[in-house]
Amino acid sequence: MMPLKRNLFLLLLAVFYPFCRTTAQLTPQKIAQVDSAMRVLHAQGQFSGVVLLSEKGKIKFQKALGYTDYLQRTALDAAQPFNLASITKQFVATMTMKLFEQGKLEYDQKVIHFIPNFPYQEITIRQLLTHTSGLPEYFDMAMSHLNTLDTLTNDKLIQLLVEKHPPLNFASGTKWEYCNTGYLLLASIIEKASGTSFEHFFSTQISQPFGLKNTFVYFLNGPNQNKKRVLGFERKNGKAISNDLILLDGVVGDGNIYSSAEDLNKWIQLVTENKVLKPATWAEAFTPVQLKDGSSYPYGFGWGISENGFEHTGSWVGFQNAIFRNNKTQTTAILLSNGTNPIFRNILKKILAGQPFHLPKTHLIKNIKLIDGTGLPSQQVQVRIKDNKIWEIGKLEPFVGETVTDGNGLILAPGFIDSHSHHYGSLDKTPTAIPMLSQGITTIVIGQDGSSYAMDSLSKWMKEKPVAVNVASYTGHATLRQKVMGPRGLYRTARPEEVEKMKVLLETELQKGSIGLNTGLEYESSFFSNRDEVLELAKVAAINGGRYMSHIRSEDINLTEAIDEIIDIGREAKIPVQISHGKIALRSQWKSAHEVLAKLQEARAEGIQITADCYPYTFWHSTLRVLFPKRDYTNLESAQMATEQLFDPKESIIVRFAPNKSYAGKTLAEIAGLRGKTEAQTLMDLVAEAEAFDKKYPDYDEGIEAIMGKSMDDEDVEAILAWPHTNICSDGAGSGHPRGHGAFTRVLGKYVREKKLFSWETAIYKMTGLTAENLGIQHRGLIKPDCYADMVLFDPETVVDHADVKNPKALSSGIKMVWVNGELVWQDQKPTGKLSGQMIKR
Repeated sequence: MMPLKRNLFLLLLAVFYPFCRTTAQLTPQKIAQVDSAMRVLHAQGQFSGVVLLSEKGKIKFQKALGYTDYLQRTALDAAQPFNLASITKQFVATMTMKLFEQGKLEYDQKVIHFIPNFPYQEITIRQLLTHTSGLPEYFDMAMSHLNTLDTLTNDKLIQLLVEKHPPLNFASGTKWEYCNTGYLLLASIIEKASGTSFEHFFSTQISQPFGLKNTFVYFLNGPNQNKKRVLGFERKNGKAISNDLILLDGVVGDGNIYSSAEDLNKWIQLVTENKVLKPATWAEAFTPVQLKDGSSYPYGFGWGISENGFEHTGSWVGFQNAIFRNNKTQTTAILLSNGTNPIFRNILKKILAGQPFHLPKTHLIKNIKLIDGTGLPSQQVQVRIKDNKIWEIGKLEPFVGETVTDGNGLILAPGFIDSHSHHYGSLDKTPTAIPMLSQGITTIVIGQDGSSYAMDSLSKWMKEKPVAVNVASYTGHATLRQKVMGPRGLYRTARPEEVEKMKVLLETELQKGSIGLNTGLEYESSFFSNRDEVLELAKVAAINGGRYMSHIRSEDINLTEAIDEIIDIGREAKIPVQISHGKIALRSQWKSAHEVLAKLQEARAEGIQITADCYPYTFWHSTLRVLFPKRDYTNLESAQMATEQLFDPKESIIVRFAPNKSYAGKTLAEIAGLRGKTEAQTLMDLVAEAEAFDKKYPDYDEGIEAIMGKSMDDEDVEAILAWPHTNICSDGAGSGHPRGHGAFTRVLGKYVREKKLFSWETAIYKMTGLTAENLGIQHRGLIKPDCYADMVLFDPETVVDHADVKNPKALSSGIKMVWVNGELVWQDQKPTGKLSGQMIKR
């Protein structure tokens, strides 16, 4: 079923090609471009077929490259017949017009005149011809009623329409919408009106009288089963596999007429010389269809109509075809392809129009151990990139002239996705993203702890100032509160009307590509919100397909209640929820991680999609104020509890302190000694001094104070990291905590190679595929065909972090190469200068 859906997608998108102006002559330069592009793409396994270019019917260029049957390796030639797919429709329309000229039907006759049991009384033949009937496509309906031994026929389709009577997509004649169903019905009407079979009428009225020697009707279980025809195929991971007729192909009308490029060239010339039908008949056929509201659409009878001519494309199973006719220059371009890949069709159109075109670049990575991000065992394979995506994986050989990277037996993995990052600020000065790329990160997810930028602003910045990593963002709860309640109005619960305004703002951001809602409930800007406020916003995120991530309301004294809150939000809003940087930061609760994780697992068993991320350190980086869970910053008893339960003053380092910059790099215990006060009193004093500094210098933008607090237990960290639904994050920035330069390589070096907490495959999964799954990011985090080529090549024997408290910016080692969207951005311990990061939107 999956291959069918893929090809239906190609059919619906590609079959009616956007009409554009193609006015230039077939110059030698254009012919040379066509020839060159064909050769390049064929050498890359991206083209198999025939191209014919003519002027006034005379062939100016004709070439066949590829195989009639890739399994038998039979070479193509220009006289061989291809399945025309939807280009069949112009023949069906011509047959209908033949019957009109013979007086056997009228365009405005109702379909029920020929098919009495047809359940739609008002639909006319003209509406079938012009795709204005409103009929639904037949594919899904047919597939749901066929088994693998069935073959659909035109009669079976009519029977299904009668039995199921699916509703029309719109009132007939009011809209244009491409519809294959209508042309199957036309084929049945042709049989009724002519009194003979479709294939007999086609042969006697079209192919024989006009000398089309290699043009015929072919469908499953029909006549002409012995006819030689080109077979469809597709290239998959370097191998050609069959992609030919399927169980729907017992029908005819929307496809299944076969023809050669030479026959089609002859046919188009006959059509334009009015030798097939009367001039008046053709004039009506090439008139844009008129809709009931007085508007028109550039489609006639079986042809799309452009300013200077007509055209049509056809896509079905392995076939990708096109005919472009320019009446002004009397030029015709015919493309028949049997290799599934539509790329040359787009290039041909641009060459004919004199527009610039792009030939894809491929790159092969060989001699690697592939860990693909799924958690499955590694493979010894090669990986081929095409432009910005992964194209093929398998036993691949280099194309002629293809660039190749020798992986020297190292591990190739998807680029790491940092689900909780504060690195974006550093990209302004360092767009080459050294802290991220040096540890294998290719995507950062920002908008964390409740603070975010507007999506429009992010998109604008990314376009104006490119960076080397991808960026995705949540919408911050605190940011919404500040916009609605004002910066000085955050220390209370929002009023109902304020929540409504926040909901509107959030929905707008989600529609612009935000991943979801992000809260930092432990911080004062959101701490005073109640559960209902957050729940109402989470419901908006859920309705719009977003996610919910939270720095929960407490990671220490109220941890149980905070976890209950996020579980309740997941349950009531019916939204995936993620706990940011999971930790147990209360000393008396150390070694209780298994109990916490059991609670999360119980919620998952209930159907709540709860996950977590975690960084591999026992100390955090935040503001001093979080050490007062009750927000009683002048309470000595609370300060004393903090020094005993919430952090270790002797191992917790002040990162910055604007009122006295000399404190940076010192432990709180050292500062207390300098001041001659207790650790608890010093903590209170530093909070008060920072608050006074903020009031005195309200425009100070370098960060007033921050601390790296030692407050977690190794055993708990390992348990949280190992939970199957925990992905890895850094929670890092360009400076401060060493996690900003070493979180991911620390996991690989310490927890995989040294401690063997989990396998390489599991660790990579937790950095890539699981992260993408937890965040709802599509086409990243896996090395699979059609995923974006974000990849990291690393040495499992040497990969390790070097950043620590004393040297937090030390670069990791063992990361050999990093690709972002197919561009090599990191090599030999330094950036390459390529800035290929993209804004990732939901």
